Amino acid sequence: MPKISKTNAMRLLDKAKITYQTYTYKHQGEAVDGVHVAQMLNQNPEQVFKTLICVGHSKQYYVFMVPVAETLHLKEAAKAVHEKSIEMIPVRDITKISGYVRGGCSPLGMKKQFPTILDESAQAYSTIIFSGGKIGLQIACSPHDLVDIIHAEYASICEKTEPSS
Repeated sequence: MPKISKTNAMRLLDKAKITYQTYTYKHQGEAVDGVHVAQMLNQNPEQVFKTLICVGHSKQYYVFMVPVAETLHLKEAAKAVHEKSIEMIPVRDITKISGYVRGGCSPLGMKKQFPTILDESAQAYSTIIFSGGKIGLQIACSPHDLVDIIHAEYASICEKTEPSS
């Protein structure tokens, strides 16, 4: 198995002496949707999280982490960060703001550490999986360790789907 070169996310976890595991998947250099990543890794999509960057009414950036099959509830997310409103940043701005490419955006090791909210569902798992900082690399670690290292908070930020009748 080829050696994985360390990403900023991995270096931060190493420096903090946080235990983590890496997973790799095949890709064509393009972003792969999170549900497909979970399938390729044979992992529960509720345990695999995507990292989303939003901008608030105040022009402050925020990071939100939700399970890959879920949708960010913008009103709940705004409430969680005490903003009047928030919106997703344009895809073209991801690298400029975070230092990462679309599909490889990790909550760890961005150019600047933005206030981060992790969906409260993460607390149900001993480990969650998220981008390791490049397409094709995922990291699994304790959600509590992740919250500690990036000073994140938990909140209910996913859209609730109504059961179909």
